[in-house]
Amino acid sequence: MSSIVIIESPFSGDRGKNTKYALKAMRDCFNRGEVPFASHLLYTQVLDDTIPEEREMGIEAGLVIAKRADKTVVYTDLGISPGMQQGIDRAISENRPVEYRSLA
Repeated sequence: MSSIVIIESPFSGDRGKNTKYALKAMRDCFNRGEVPFASHLLYTQVLDDTIPEEREMGIEAGLVIAKRADKTVVYTDLGISPGMQQGIDRAISENRPVEYRSLA
């Protein structure tokens, strides 16, 4: 395992479909020898994504961890959500490389 990567993939909307997709994205990272982190899978287990304050708390916590990552990986097969774009914008502003990937 070489680098820590932040996974950006959709979560809101069809949460079942999006969760399965994010898990496949994590597996893809592991298969590449990376250490993936997907805050939207973890933090939504304890924070309510439908409550704006809790959603923002989870996003900010993920962005703090992202500062320690080697790059942000954006999985694009299901599009780019506003939350994903926020993560992309933060990565760019912090000079963290952003890589776009597809599982298709």
